[in-house]
Amino acid sequence: MDTPVNTPILSRRGFLVTTAGAGVAFSFLTACDQTAGASNAPPFEPTLWYSIDNNGIVTVNVIRAEMGQHVGTSLARILADELEAPWENVRIKHVDSDPKWGLMVTGGSWSVWQTYPLYSQAGAAGRAAMIEAGATALGVDPASCKAENGQIVSGSKKISYRDIVRKGVAKTYTPEDLAKIALKPVADRKLIGKPVTSLDIVEKTDGTAIYGIDAKVEGMVYGCPILPPTRNGSQVNYVMDAPAKEIKGYLQTVVLKDASNTVPGWAVVIAETWPAAMKAAKAITLEYTPGPTANVSEKDIQDHAAKLIANPNSGSVLPLGNTNTAPAFRAAKSSIEATYTTATALHFQMEPLNALALQKDGKWEIHTGNQWQSLVLPWLATALEVPETDVVMKTYRLGGGFGRRLNGDYAVGAALASKAIGRPVKMIMTREDDVKFDSVRSPSVQKLRMAFDKDGNVTAMEQHVAAGWPTEVMAPFFMPKGEKDVPFDPFAINGANHWYTVGAHKVRAISNDLANKTFRPGWLRSVGPGFTNWALESFMDEAAHKLKMDPVAFRLKLLTAEGANAGTAPNSVGGASRQANVVKLAAEKAGWGGQLPAGTGLGLATSFGQERDMPTWVACVARVNVDKGTGKVKVEKLTLVADAGTIVDPDGARAQMEGASLWGLSLALHEGTEFENGNVKATNLGAYTPLRLADVPELDITFVDSAEVPVGLGEPATTIVGPAIGNAIFNACGARMRHIPITPAAVKAALV
Repeated sequence: MDTPVNTPILSRRGFLVTTAGAGVAFSFLTACDQTAGASNAPPFEPTLWYSIDNNGIVTVNVIRAEMGQHVGTSLARILADELEAPWENVRIKHVDSDPKWGLMVTGGSWSVWQTYPLYSQAGAAGRAAMIEAGATALGVDPASCKAENGQIVSGSKKISYRDIVRKGVAKTYTPEDLAKIALKPVADRKLIGKPVTSLDIVEKTDGTAIYGIDAKVEGMVYGCPILPPTRNGSQVNYVMDAPAKEIKGYLQTVVLKDASNTVPGWAVVIAETWPAAMKAAKAITLEYTPGPTANVSEKDIQDHAAKLIANPNSGSVLPLGNTNTAPAFRAAKSSIEATYTTATALHFQMEPLNALALQKDGKWEIHTGNQWQSLVLPWLATALEVPETDVVMKTYRLGGGFGRRLNGDYAVGAALASKAIGRPVKMIMTREDDVKFDSVRSPSVQKLRMAFDKDGNVTAMEQHVAAGWPTEVMAPFFMPKGEKDVPFDPFAINGANHWYTVGAHKVRAISNDLANKTFRPGWLRSVGPGFTNWALESFMDEAAHKLKMDPVAFRLKLLTAEGANAGTAPNSVGGASRQANVVKLAAEKAGWGGQLPAGTGLGLATSFGQERDMPTWVACVARVNVDKGTGKVKVEKLTLVADAGTIVDPDGARAQMEGASLWGLSLALHEGTEFENGNVKATNLGAYTPLRLADVPELDITFVDSAEVPVGLGEPATTIVGPAIGNAIFNACGARMRHIPITPAAVKAALV
């Protein structure tokens, strides 16, 4: 099962300004007169998550990272809708790290799903408070009042939130009272699911948005790291910087001593300017004793993965009910088996990694864009040898994250450099160094098996997955336990715990220890399902063809919503029946079964997003054309259908689906590198070639209308496009692809 996410709850988050005994106190101002003009009245802060000032402006505190997805707009509208605040009066504030915020992480498509119950309750509580205060001001029964567009209205009488905030009265709610505050009926929503203008669109387009790379403080110097030959285990023997001393602005080179072991073997070149630091870094010679993985190749990593799979005692078996598949395979009339692989994949976010670190008034400030402050703060505290309470991460926008900035190793490097020289250090990594120490999506090897009875019914299925485990390396506390109490990394196996009814079902997650030693595995957009679903949905197609069944019909036969696949409230109501629905809709919209030109094929794949306990049901039909002479694949159209429950931000949801699907296409046909001598071979965009604009296909995206719990949309589409393309290639020309990225040479070699 997936690790439960610590979704904040009201009683833990200090839903109040003050707390007395069992009561939770809301302080707000009594409304007596409605004089206009300036006011010195303090803002009304009914919860930790927002305030209403004496001009009626609602400021929503956002703990999620903004990296182009307009997350603040999505979250603010949840709260503002329940609060009945006019959208033009809503602002967002991305806050710095502080224990009071609880878990600060932006990833896993969690942001809306995690925040929805908290912000909706917070907004509803504020609305209730305003109704009571407004009724007092108007001299009417609260039961006669309603909140509407920033006002409390009772018949012909009304008072604005602004005027309520300018007066004072106290009210206390017990936790039991909070639980009774009703949320709006779906029909009364005015912001959720409606078109609105993103709150940060102006600053993003006029250049006033501040990113981590823009951070500056007085007296800072610049740092350019020199990275060791291996990610782990390298040691600096000596530094020869005589040539660098001839470079104007060069100051010194420091070898970092890191008690957290986050940036082992790093040296940082310090200079007055960034160009001087970068130039000096190229002039300096460092002698290293490299770590033990200096000669490791991609083949070594993949061969090791295959050996681990062949060992039946390796890894962790997920607790999925009946995992004893052996009897079914022994009794099977027939079976199918296949092995699938994926290459190392990189993040290549546009803004190179950077951080500005300084000590101020006895506290450490780290100015940077980051996706997981709660993970990185302990690393910083350990490295700096101070309590966590003495470190704060200042929040900035991210010029792309995609999971790379979940790992905040670069912040540790900047902090240690600043500590070493006693001055603020702004560290920026070159593109090549950024990529060289990227937290890559691990290469993977997977073996799948399926058993059938005499009537062609599926009686058992196995999926064995070997890859580097990012959570094991960076956040082992996030790892649940499988059978026999053996831990596993959920983010390296999610997707394999599918919703198909297949009889006995065994999923084995295997940590590739050689991968973990060679690099720091990372969470790249879609994480585990980027490779688990590539194998699963390719294999489902292979199984359908073996049975001479239509691949859509085969999937629908297995999406029966029985037993554990029936779904549970509140997140997976309907279970596999909702996945079956998106499969049907995608097939219909794409014209499945119709006539196609020679060399053109349709392929389908489906999934439930990243995590089983917050499923986003998605399906994709890819239409591709294959040139048999060259093996070149052209994706002509992607038809996608998603059931993500309530769509909070329609424009943002569409943008997420578009971006995720195109990333999936890019990973399927274009992106990939390999390890060579202990490090990645491609270190810039000349050798690593993501999808280009000219190769973007037509996109047809549909959302299922739903009032169910809103889940995630940042990643699900990434997981289905690759296998849909692979399956379409087979239907177009008979070449079965079992490795991504798919190259023209591989297609030609697989032609039958």
